[in-house]
Amino acid sequence: MSEEPQIVVRPEADGAVEDEGQRTGRPDLITVRDFNFFYGRKQALQEISLDIPEHQVTAFIGPSGCGKTTLLRNFNRMNELIDGVSYTGDIKLAGRSIFDPGIEVIALRRLVGMVFQKSNPFAKSIYENVVYSMRIAGVRGRKVLDDTVERSLHAAALWDEVKDRLHESALGLSGGQMQRLCIARAIANRPKVLLMDEPCSALDPIATMRIEELINELKREYTIVIVTHNMQQASRCSDLTGFFYLGSLIEFDRTKKIFTNPREKRTEDYVTGRFG
Repeated sequence: MSEEPQIVVRPEADGAVEDEGQRTGRPDLITVRDFNFFYGRKQALQEISLDIPEHQVTAFIGPSGCGKTTLLRNFNRMNELIDGVSYTGDIKLAGRSIFDPGIEVIALRRLVGMVFQKSNPFAKSIYENVVYSMRIAGVRGRKVLDDTVERSLHAAALWDEVKDRLHESALGLSGGQMQRLCIARAIANRPKVLLMDEPCSALDPIATMRIEELINELKREYTIVIVTHNMQQASRCSDLTGFFYLGSLIEFDRTKKIFTNPREKRTEDYVTGRFG
């Protein structure tokens, strides 16, 4: 069986030159270098390079079709489920290429969890939703499963709301609760990275606020990368922001700088609503 990728965060090199405003003082967990991605002959990403530090929230913004979700889905190789895709360049997780032949995709996806735009709980109980991936991996111990359910639901700020109905259908939850259940399911395996693809787009303002509060709490344990079309959400939730346009990364910097003093006019035009 292939070994799982080891997570050993690389320290900053002595004397390394840091991009102004881009670093946070934390080691980089994900590094992207000269990454190009193609759907058949159509190029979706062009020469993307960026560093994502651990235990921070990084937001990808930009108009529809700009490539931000494509990059997000590459972090756990989900795009490989699509026929005819190809890439050049590299993406590393804690210094090891995620495309290394020695890394099993299933092992990678245990390390890089994902929450989708539309909440997608399984037609199972709340309990079985949380432990689904563990059962697939062969975990059978009741105490291990029980502890995982409680830990994950607590982390997703859902335990108090559902602790007395764990064996009821997850489909009976509200939209916001369903999304938090999907977060609990994604973190059940204790991943290193949590990807979120517009996780609040289908939620009301109150549920959105709860998810945003949760994101801020979860970054203590996880590195979070979020795609959002909501400029206010990006400014509230993230530490770093990358602006994408037509498959290129136009600017990547501290969120405050992106929204108050961007280097690129295209970035300023987008965050101020002049286009997009």
